[in-house]
Amino acid sequence: MDVMAVRTFVAVVDAGQFQEAAVDLSVTPQAVSKRIAALEKELGVRLLRRDARGARLTIDGQAFLPHARAFLQAAERAITSVRPGHRALRVDVIGRRLSLAGLLRDFHRAHPEIELDVVTLFDSDTAVAAVRDGTIDATFRALTMPGLQLPRVVETTPVFDEPLHLFTGPGHEFANARAVTPAQLAGRRIWMPGNLPGTEWSAYYDEFAATYGIVVDSVGPDFGIEPLLDTIAGSTTLATFVSEQTPLVWPVGHDLRRIPVTDPTPLYPHSLVWHVDNHHPSLAALRRHLTTAYPGRPDGGVWVPEWSRSERSAPLVNRQTEGDGRAERDRSAGGPRLTTSGRAVSAASPAPERTRA
Repeated sequence: MDVMAVRTFVAVVDAGQFQEAAVDLSVTPQAVSKRIAALEKELGVRLLRRDARGARLTIDGQAFLPHARAFLQAAERAITSVRPGHRALRVDVIGRRLSLAGLLRDFHRAHPEIELDVVTLFDSDTAVAAVRDGTIDATFRALTMPGLQLPRVVETTPVFDEPLHLFTGPGHEFANARAVTPAQLAGRRIWMPGNLPGTEWSAYYDEFAATYGIVVDSVGPDFGIEPLLDTIAGSTTLATFVSEQTPLVWPVGHDLRRIPVTDPTPLYPHSLVWHVDNHHPSLAALRRHLTTAYPGRPDGGVWVPEWSRSERSAPLVNRQTEGDGRAERDRSAGGPRLTTSGRAVSAASPAPERTRA
């Protein structure tokens, strides 16, 4: 049904005359007559009768009028829902208990006028496909070389490098240490039952472990964060990794310890991922907020995987386009494209259902 024809019908009813409706709609009286005639032909009934006093509703017109008004209201809501700046910005944070959700909360505090639709997608492939297809506006992910290439319509930029802590019970050999180095962890058993082969967080810890001779034990089952904390609290040999800003709560009796890892500090790299043709103004605001807050990665004293260093070496080139200010990646530079591999959660970012220590 033609929205403009229905709008014209309601305008004639409200004005009482075709001439007045034409003025209200900024069209000619002939255009009004043609629209009403087309609507009546489509419905197969007469809606209006014209006489010396103007336009009067027929009995069919009276029956149609309330539905016509509801139709126009629904059409306006549908248009508003996709009008730039009116639709809520939909962002995937992997899990609501993660530091990434905290990043988005910080953005909301800075921009309370922007409506957000927060979703959690566990695996990276699903999240990137959702960005590509326009199901979500953005996602936070750690990007890895092994696996599928990112679609060319998807762009990324680093937004948060999260330091890791060693997490132990009170009886562990490092429980009272102010800090530990990766070299001190060589040969030590780090229990991470949520590390699944082929996932990006597994790729991160595999490279970290290989670099420093750390033993990452992923033997499960993975029952979630609470059972993991229970096990770590009671062990003198098991430890795990947690991120600096991931909030955790445990019983007082557990006396668990979070110990910074330094010299170098391992950083788990988070990037924002979005579609190059997404012109939602709130997405531009989110990107500005995150990139402004991101201090950049230190040149020394930290450790990141090789694939993260590749990401850093291929920065976004901010070509400000008319009205949308989107950034495009300069693909003329040499070097491989960034990729994803499997489900995207890090120990720095425990999953909503699976827990990586």
